[in-house]
Amino acid sequence: MVEGTRGVYAISVAAEKVSMAIQNLRVYERHGLVRPSRTEGGTRIYSEDDIETLHRIRELLGEGLNLAGIRKVMALEAEVRSLRRRLARGR
Repeated sequence: MVEGTRGVYAISVAAEKVSMAIQNLRVYERHGLVRPSRTEGGTRIYSEDDIETLHRIRELLGEGLNLAGIRKVMALEAEVRSLRRRLARGR
């Protein structure tokens, strides 16, 4: 598994790391903004990448975006990263 993508934090620890309420993390997951791993028992476990995503969500909320807007921004950012990788391979 790629470093940064392995789930290591329980939801309570993840919420504390990003200074958010646990319920907010559940809402962001329901809206598809973050996708934590799950244990066999169904417990959410958050990776470092998930923590970075939650920080980005907080930043975009602070800029006045709603969850639908955040989803669009994050999708566009992912597309830009993908296109940059493709461009770099083509050089």
